Amino acid sequence: MNAIPFGTGGLVFIGLYLLSLVWIGWLGRQAREENSMRDHFLGGKGVGFFVLLLTLYATQYSGNTILGFSGKAYRSGFSWLASVHFMSAIVVTYLILAPKLFTLAKKHIFITPTDFLAHRFQHRGLNLLATLIMVAALLNFYLAQLTAMGRAVEGLTTLPPDVAFAWGVAVLAAIMLLYETLGGFRAVAWTDVIQGGILAVGFLVLLGLIFAEYGSLEVTTRKLAEIAPAKVLPPKAAEARNWLSYILLLGVGAALYPQAIQRIYAARSAKALRRSMAVMAFMPLTTALIAVLAGVTAAAHLAGKLDGVSSDGVIGVMMRQVQEQSAFGHGLVVLIFAAVLGAIMSTADSCLLSLSSMVTKDLYAGFVKPDASQESLTSLGKWISTIIVILLASFAIYMNSSGVKFTLVELLEMKFDMLLQIAPAFLIGIHWKGMRSGPVFAGMLIGLLFALSFFWVDDKSGTFMASLKTSGFHPGIWALALNTVIAVGGSLVMKGK
Repeated sequence: MNAIPFGTGGLVFIGLYLLSLVWIGWLGRQAREENSMRDHFLGGKGVGFFVLLLTLYATQYSGNTILGFSGKAYRSGFSWLASVHFMSAIVVTYLILAPKLFTLAKKHIFITPTDFLAHRFQHRGLNLLATLIMVAALLNFYLAQLTAMGRAVEGLTTLPPDVAFAWGVAVLAAIMLLYETLGGFRAVAWTDVIQGGILAVGFLVLLGLIFAEYGSLEVTTRKLAEIAPAKVLPPKAAEARNWLSYILLLGVGAALYPQAIQRIYAARSAKALRRSMAVMAFMPLTTALIAVLAGVTAAAHLAGKLDGVSSDGVIGVMMRQVQEQSAFGHGLVVLIFAAVLGAIMSTADSCLLSLSSMVTKDLYAGFVKPDASQESLTSLGKWISTIIVILLASFAIYMNSSGVKFTLVELLEMKFDMLLQIAPAFLIGIHWKGMRSGPVFAGMLIGLLFALSFFWVDDKSGTFMASLKTSGFHPGIWALALNTVIAVGGSLVMKGK
């Protein structure tokens, strides 16, 4: 990490920032009210408006937003403005789900998303299947955040990219594990306040630096039209369908992240939750939009100049160029790098906390040892977090060095195809009392298998499945449609008997 060209001042700033996260973890441990799962995984009585807003914001906008979205815009151009729309659609889904779910969570003391399903449907098979889907999606998501950690360092170091990637993953994951293990949800939420604040400022600074270094959006658009006209043209029919698909895929799927659901549980009051959602509706304009502008600017001005760095590391390359211009630019890049770290780590720590809570409570306590004490389950959750970090950090480094490199957006799509299959159980089940557990379970299982089957379909085979896969809509959307028909249709049939 000494090779990061920040100089002494920049390294000290980043080091103090990372140490402050560990200190907040210690404060979270000191504030612990009891050694219970609810205290460790949800912070006891919950958080108010300001902390809830920033923890939602910092969790929602991740390494995918800064690195993945800018990398996708670099590859695709202005068509990736779809990301602004699907990030807005997430809030719409929140509003369908959150008010009633919050009321039930407070009344019945929910800790994990599966607690709602267990209360609503009382079907052990459904509980297990939904938990496995969410755990698999979160493992994918956590792997994406670890990958983003490595990519964030790649573009800002003179070390070989693979070495920089490994150091970035190992050091940042270790720090994140330390403060989360110390303070649980309190540490995660309190660090999100710092990370969310730096993230908001960092995005605005990033936009200013882009325009100052590379010229106006008009200059970028003209240059991109000359070298890659397809990246500025309006989307064709297939691209427009893909745009709509992304809005449905992420607009529904991201609101069903276990860590997002648990933040609904953790709100101190319904008023704090409503106010947080109202502000969140405007956040895509200050985050996703700026990431897209960064990506298209890089596509216009850095085409062919990444020097072995993947397209997901294009932000790092841009910042390194800015850094070389002046001492002022050097300082601003340090701030933006801290914002990148904040975005990644704030999402990763929330993801890890949700993973350990579901493995501990829903799988171990739910199916292995139902009579385990709160203290032993809380301790087990911390060990599970440690094991997950070690295994997935090693896997991320192995994948990167072996040449098996998924883009961050590819990892994002994989998990949503799976995660989308729990949507009927949550979004319809919470409002419609006539929904039955059997059809919901059948729809979820068949939808999941149908979504996964697309991974083995050859796009050029000419089959019905191939036509669906190349239609512009993600496999998860088709699987969700089938899932919903089975869940709703089956419930109506059973109601009529």
